[in-house]
Amino acid sequence: MTATLSFTAPTGHGPLDVTLAHTRVGTGEPLLLLHGIGHHWQAWGPVVDILATEREVIAVDLPGFGQSSALPRGLPHDLPTTTEVLSAFCAALGIDRPHVAGNSLGGLLALELGRRNLVRSVTALSPAGFWTQAERRYAFGVLRGMHRTARGLPLPLVERLSRTAAGRTALTSTIYARPGRRSPEAVVAETLALAHAEGFHETLRAGRSVLFTDDVPGIPVTVAWGNRDRLLLPRQGVRAKHTIPRARLVRLPGCGHVPMNDDPALVARVLLDGSRAQEASALRTSVTAVGW
Repeated sequence: MTATLSFTAPTGHGPLDVTLAHTRVGTGEPLLLLHGIGHHWQAWGPVVDILATEREVIAVDLPGFGQSSALPRGLPHDLPTTTEVLSAFCAALGIDRPHVAGNSLGGLLALELGRRNLVRSVTALSPAGFWTQAERRYAFGVLRGMHRTARGLPLPLVERLSRTAAGRTALTSTIYARPGRRSPEAVVAETLALAHAEGFHETLRAGRSVLFTDDVPGIPVTVAWGNRDRLLLPRQGVRAKHTIPRARLVRLPGCGHVPMNDDPALVARVLLDGSRAQEASALRTSVTAVGW
């Protein structure tokens, strides 16, 4: 069930009126879920029900993606502005310092929220920002190609391809290691979300100079990477560990760039473990990165 929330965000560019789409389910400590570029909150669908048994889950469409409005023309969809919008979104919902988990762009945003001490814990799945310039250019080139393809495919063809495992592989194998597991309806919806993402080009433009180089002290941090990630290569996880020495680095066997679909049970366990305050001291020292 998708709802919308309109609010004013105080940002470095002045107050912004923003409307974000989101879903909110479950009970317990709040857990904010942030998707990657070109996706929508439904990317978390495979794990939401599991997480909701222990957490109040808030999955949001980032500005300019899914059903959320883009930022006003001329304003950058950059890290500082989007972080300020998300902080104001939480305040408008009455949520104080939630746990946060993010994938790709969402992982970068989650780490930035953690760096600013706006959240209780961070779990980042294949977060952006730990690339070399060559790796960033490769990833951005792949993303632009995916966007062009999504925009160029007629809807009847997308629907026809989504009905078979081979077709779902053709449409989504860049981000999923096990694309056949994604439902036809989900593949159609996320292809349309990518095709119509208003914030896509502005977000890529803002990301050209992004590197995450700061530690995230004082809160538990988990960084998890699928060993079959074809977009942001797994070696970037080792760089993340060097940047955030107390983070727990977790390998996700058999998972691609968007691991929630590839192994929902494993990803849900990683997210719940990462947001358990009583395990904070263990999270600061534990490394479960066999095979890195």
